[in-house]
Amino acid sequence: MTGLKNSPVVLSLDNDNPQPLSIRAKALVFCDPASRAILDYIEMIAPSEAPVLVSGETGTGKELVARHLHALSGRTGPFLAVNCGAISENLAESELFGHESGSFTGATGRRQGWFEAADGGTLFLDEIGDLPLSLQVKLLRVIQEREVVRIGSRKPIPVNVRLITGTYIDLEQSVAAGNFRQDLLYRINIAQVHLPALRDRQGDILPLAEYFIQVYSARMNREPPQLSVAAEHALLSFDWPGNIRELENVIHFALLVSSGKEIGPEHLRIAGGWGFERQKPVKAAVTPEGDEWQTLAHQVQRLLEKREPGLLEKLENLIINETWRYSGNNQVHTAALLDVSRNVARTLLKRHDLIPG
Repeated sequence: MTGLKNSPVVLSLDNDNPQPLSIRAKALVFCDPASRAILDYIEMIAPSEAPVLVSGETGTGKELVARHLHALSGRTGPFLAVNCGAISENLAESELFGHESGSFTGATGRRQGWFEAADGGTLFLDEIGDLPLSLQVKLLRVIQEREVVRIGSRKPIPVNVRLITGTYIDLEQSVAAGNFRQDLLYRINIAQVHLPALRDRQGDILPLAEYFIQVYSARMNREPPQLSVAAEHALLSFDWPGNIRELENVIHFALLVSSGKEIGPEHLRIAGGWGFERQKPVKAAVTPEGDEWQTLAHQVQRLLEKREPGLLEKLENLIINETWRYSGNNQVHTAALLDVSRNVARTLLKRHDLIPG
């Protein structure tokens, strides 16, 4: 899905879809430069058969990205989504791989698993890090052999499934802690998509808010109100720990309690509106000690006074480029210098065109 260069690109979920999906966010807007770079990358990897690992906080739109990958893949089978964290450990194997009648207590009939149901299409396993170790071994075999064996059967069933997985945790850290198999991580991590938190792509906040205003106004049969300047400032100042899902709820509530042609900060269920003091209190920036930090803080203040456009992106670009150069173009050293995981470092290096996407 593409759009005009300066127009937001919106991916949305069909709320009437009868599939039992675990929806984290109902719309994902690609307007911020970082988001548009992600969209371009998604369009590059979508036509392949390679497994994709989508990472990001809850509510950032991982399922929407998985759906978009499927839509662009050319696969004719269905898109199915499963939340691994919501499956009972006792029933997880049956849910994923199916069972034969009488194979265990309560198995009154033959049943397909999610892999069989997604044959010819795409299976999205969200929160893959919550999958029990015992099941990770069986999942690895299914990926390697491209076949499943139902519980109570010895007959392998071929499956042609594009696997996309989602995680809100660092799986490399889970491997180090003994909670996730390294060989499985290698299998599912051929291509990666990292979705930044909403607070880190501020260019998406207002377009997303406008999108939700249009959607919910249409459902309420009312003329879409405008966001006041003060309301826009409140939305941009909020930290959004719940990401897109939280923003959607805030806008929905604002439309319920506002009756005029404008949404003000008093209608927003965040700090300054309706007494929901969830926003971080405003306080003076805590600058680390040292002349270098004081100088840097002074320069940032000057840029803020000048209303420097794209300030966050430019500062990030500067930090990543300088760290990359200082490390001698070494990914491991770059990650160590920035005190982030290697996956995060690779995402940043790709975002700023320092390594191939």
